[in-house]
Amino acid sequence: MTEANTTLSIAVASGKGGVGKTNLALNLCFALHDLGNSLILLDADLGLANLDVLLGLSPEKNLQDLLGDASAENVVIPLAGDGLVLLPSASGVAELVEMDEDVQSLLLGKLDALFRRYNFLVLDLGAGISPTVLSFAAMPQERIVVITPEPTSLTDSYALIKVLFTQHQIKNFQVIVNMAESHKEAKNAYERLAQACGHFLNLPISLLGVVHRDPMVTESVRHQVPLLKFAPGCQAAQDIREIAKKIMDRRTRLKDLISRSPILKPLI
Repeated sequence: MTEANTTLSIAVASGKGGVGKTNLALNLCFALHDLGNSLILLDADLGLANLDVLLGLSPEKNLQDLLGDASAENVVIPLAGDGLVLLPSASGVAELVEMDEDVQSLLLGKLDALFRRYNFLVLDLGAGISPTVLSFAAMPQERIVVITPEPTSLTDSYALIKVLFTQHQIKNFQVIVNMAESHKEAKNAYERLAQACGHFLNLPISLLGVVHRDPMVTESVRHQVPLLKFAPGCQAAQDIREIAKKIMDRRTRLKDLISRSPILKPLI
């Protein structure tokens, strides 16, 4: 009998770039690790990878090497011992950006056993609604959509949710409002997106949390050190830790969902 999966997989997505998605995904992983979880962070921004840049790393191998003879164990980079590791991607590699279903199946086949070793698999996706982004967004068990209060972010995030809902039958979306000047501003932004999804798609979405605008975020990026290590007491770091606790609670409640594979067959 096959042992049930215990990994909760989460795609972190956004309708547009510049909303702080990658930085948020990285720091959520550190927050979850600080709470006693093991995690693998997959840079799924194929072709424009930058998690390694945020960490000041220069990986010798990346996802592209898995299409050859490299094993997954030889590609991952420990970020905090064996309990938090990064699976880096590559920049400017058309083979990854234009990955078809067969190549995705080959890649994920090599990674499935690795994913199952961890409590969480977090995928940092590219922004927008390209076919590869949509495919990777549809595979995990959960999706977090990162928005900011800007109108363009709300419009593009609605487009992302609409395409995933109508073309891939995805119904569960958690929203994080990032770079909010106040809780009121964040609530208004979320409610505008939720109203659009409810009115036009008849689709409820959930607010997972709010991360306030914080100058320490920019400083941590400049120093290439995760915010939770650079300024653990700042407001944004506190916000991220609160969201991490909610994600842990969801993992406990979603045991039936987690029992299936952390990654479904590609849905291109």
